[in-house]
Amino acid sequence: MGVPQVVIVGRPNVGKSSIFNWLARKRLAIVDNVEGVTRDRVNYLMFERDRYFELVDTGGIGFEDPDKLTSKIDEQISAAIESADVILFVVDTRTGLTNQDLEVARRLRYSDKPVICVANKTDDHTFDTQADEFYKLGRGKLIRVSTMQNRGRQQLLDMIGERLPKQVPGEVVPAAVDSVMKVAIVGRRNVGKSTLVNTLAHAERMIVSEVAGTTRDSVDVRFELDGKQFIAIDTPGLKRTKSLATDVEYYSSHRAQRSIRRADVVLMFFDPTQRIGKVDKQLCEYIAENYKPCIFVVNKWDLVADTMPTEKWVSYLHDTFRTMWYVPMAFVTGKTGRNVKALLNHAQMLYKQAAERVTTGGLNKVLRAAIDANPAPLFQNRRPKIYYATQVSTQPPTIVLFCNEPQAFSEPYRRYLLGALREHMPFAEVPIKLYLRKRAAGDRRADVDADEHDAISSEHDAHEHDLHDERAEHDGDIFDEHHGQTDPADSAIG
Repeated sequence: MGVPQVVIVGRPNVGKSSIFNWLARKRLAIVDNVEGVTRDRVNYLMFERDRYFELVDTGGIGFEDPDKLTSKIDEQISAAIESADVILFVVDTRTGLTNQDLEVARRLRYSDKPVICVANKTDDHTFDTQADEFYKLGRGKLIRVSTMQNRGRQQLLDMIGERLPKQVPGEVVPAAVDSVMKVAIVGRRNVGKSTLVNTLAHAERMIVSEVAGTTRDSVDVRFELDGKQFIAIDTPGLKRTKSLATDVEYYSSHRAQRSIRRADVVLMFFDPTQRIGKVDKQLCEYIAENYKPCIFVVNKWDLVADTMPTEKWVSYLHDTFRTMWYVPMAFVTGKTGRNVKALLNHAQMLYKQAAERVTTGGLNKVLRAAIDANPAPLFQNRRPKIYYATQVSTQPPTIVLFCNEPQAFSEPYRRYLLGALREHMPFAEVPIKLYLRKRAAGDRRADVDADEHDAISSEHDAHEHDLHDERAEHDGDIFDEHHGQTDPADSAIG
């Protein structure tokens, strides 16, 4: 499983971003008395109680955005709640219980995730009785905190730690590898997605059962091929956003996005008789944003096989989706089943790649060789250093690099490091999430930096987590190769 996520939700202006910054001990999210400042989700990688988790800030539930982005903000909030492992429901003790709080509580009633009700702005014990009214919400354990007075931070972190999913000590291969792989089949209309599912349903040596939803809903088809079980998620075909004229079509697009989030592997379908369009690009962007292993599937290949070489479409896809150059491609005919079995076998390979866990020693060896071959460019007349790295999670493979200055590493050099990891680690065809973090004060480990490593000697060959200290102030940033931009808060390469 991936890094657990702790999602902060609540109505506008209760201090969600203040809680986020307070827990992270950094000013990462914008804090303002004006409602609706936070729109997109903001993430930060935390390390507490020997566990990594992502802290996620969201926009205010129930806020009507003046720029007509309310639906977009709400989509972000829904996606965050769905992916959460723990939910922090923030309320305002000074203002008291409001109808908007009740609406948030109603919305969370449909979630089975652990909820902690965080009564913010409870500056001291004289406000405790005012906070008691939030017990009426019936959502999670109540804790009284104050970001301004620094009250209750450690208690809140302890409560979060107690509710995170249990971690199996020494786990090498996640149990998820042995579970049923979910494959989402996505693409615009009439590219042959349902035809492929129908082929699966009638193929020899396949056992199939179908669980259907409402019209234009996503459909789960469970089948077995050569003794291996799969779930194929057939999604509605998407139109361009301005074409979503009816509620049914609007919710179909939401269900398609939800299917991508649910999937272990995504099959992105293209029609070789049509040019790649805006919808295709939007879908690929969403797949990349969610770090999903993907195969570009050119369906109906029998229609053009005699007139178009495969190399032409390979080049076309590479040129169109340059940041997804690692994604494998398949040319199939869903109607006849041509190459479908090979496609599913390749999807299984991606599923296993995403669940791989590598040793810390092997990871640092690859990085050391990459840096020796091509040192990082100077930054302000100094050479930035990477001291050591460790893999902290799978699906997607999540790696943390500890360095002297995260912002000193340019985007091209980060891409170079990512390429080295893909070439020498078992993650060649799947997204990688890579965090760059500043090494904590007192942490002298330097497995990658050979000069410093020799000076320190072997006394620092401790367990990879023993030297982390989140209480120390350390910077980090997230680099997303799919968008080519950095967030000074935290960094992930996909």
